[in-house]
Amino acid sequence: MSVAASEPSEPVVRTTAGMLHGCRESGVAVFRGIPYAEPPVGALRFAAPRPVRGWDGVRAAVAYGPPPPQGGHFGMDALARDTVGDDWLTVNVWSPEPGPGAGLPVMVWIQGGAYVIGMSGLPEYDGGRLAREGGVVVVTFNYRVGIEGFGQFEGATANRGLLDQVAALEWVRDNIRAFGGDPGRVTVFGQSAGGGSVAALLAMPRAAGLFGRAVAQSAQGTFFSPELAADIATACAAELGLKPTVADLSTVDPVLLSAAGDAVGAEMARWADRWGQAAHKSIPFSPVVDGDTLPVTPWQALTDGAGRDIELLVGHTRHEQRLLTALAGLLGQVTQEQAAAALDAFAPGEGGARRYLDGFPAATPDELYELVQSDCLFRMPSLHLAEAQAAAGGRAHVYELTWPAPGMGGALGACHGLDVPLVFGNLDRGQPAMLIGEGPSPEAEELSARMRAAWTAFATHGDPGWPAYDAEQRLARLFDTRPTVTAYPEETSRRIWQDHTIPVLPLNGSSPMGVRK
Repeated sequence: MSVAASEPSEPVVRTTAGMLHGCRESGVAVFRGIPYAEPPVGALRFAAPRPVRGWDGVRAAVAYGPPPPQGGHFGMDALARDTVGDDWLTVNVWSPEPGPGAGLPVMVWIQGGAYVIGMSGLPEYDGGRLAREGGVVVVTFNYRVGIEGFGQFEGATANRGLLDQVAALEWVRDNIRAFGGDPGRVTVFGQSAGGGSVAALLAMPRAAGLFGRAVAQSAQGTFFSPELAADIATACAAELGLKPTVADLSTVDPVLLSAAGDAVGAEMARWADRWGQAAHKSIPFSPVVDGDTLPVTPWQALTDGAGRDIELLVGHTRHEQRLLTALAGLLGQVTQEQAAAALDAFAPGEGGARRYLDGFPAATPDELYELVQSDCLFRMPSLHLAEAQAAAGGRAHVYELTWPAPGMGGALGACHGLDVPLVFGNLDRGQPAMLIGEGPSPEAEELSARMRAAWTAFATHGDPGWPAYDAEQRLARLFDTRPTVTAYPEETSRRIWQDHTIPVLPLNGSSPMGVRK
């Protein structure tokens, strides 16, 4: 039930756990830092999330909750250490019309960060503009990442980060009506590891019925076997001289455990023969296809019809890898040897490297290096979600962002992460906004408005504004200065990958890793 606030600037709602008061910002009611599960510490560490206990009185919901322990990329570990408390599992809500009678569509965001970083309190994820201009309720939340969320070891519940996401969606189901949302019109949307999480939710029986629409932006295609995940966790524990068990790790300071994960991630290349693609891309954590929480890969689940009743919007940027190449200091400097190594590591199946060389005969080493990694990690996993959905009789809409980022000298093209500020409309804040450049241009504002309109239209009635994808026409929306609808443009890559199944990444070798010397 919605309760009248003591003053217009302080909206008050009643949730299943108790009363909350938020604030108003630019005409939108905002509630931050609402716990959706008990803090996953002490006896609950490395366990599935537990329902939050209720409280008496009116609880302030005006500040973001503390983020979960983070990896050290982009200074995220320092941001996490600067906050106090262990209420890692909280949600935030932006509503243009709080109250149980509004019945607005709900958009639940899952942030990315390679499953090692990510927090909902970053300025780029502020949902105010999307809620205000789109007429939707926007929800963001924290979930466990790194070892806390995805480490696979004895005594720990698998895929805790994914189970956190399910718990957040259950909170939405049970409470969002009080904030003006319709629990029957929930769309999950996420980018990179968040897009991979959206894909995983499509395959998870525990998530069934919690959302009716899904948006997977640049879905990260890495899914681990239990053996691979356990072997990497063993290496993380070995960094601290410990065994990979809850008994050994549950009392370790989360900061130290995150640092151990970083140390393993930084030297994964030395284990490339054993860990394969995960090592080549320095990805120490990903969802685990454990046969229970995640029975099969998302592509197999959609092929089997698991998402047939869920409307899907999926796509990617044109130059996914380019930002990652720049961060590695290799932009414009990739050698033929490095390109050949990338083709060997990431091209699909027997003869995949040769198919890239034949398909892109004029490509430079830089271009081959970018193409095969863009395809392997983001572009083809995203496209294959749409193709599996369509083949099973479901509906999917495909897009590609082709507008080149003007920031950082214009060298990054339509790179990974460019879609985030465009979809949220936060063009002048947060790290991804650097891609837009100082003082967003009218062109950027117009493109952002078109993308926001497509995303909110999809959340409202399931149609983003262009035809669904099918095996004959393969229509896709290209987001650029002049938007068009055309046949999916990355046809050469599509053909190279058309007979390749996105795999569960295996452990190469049968014996478990021991403590390293």
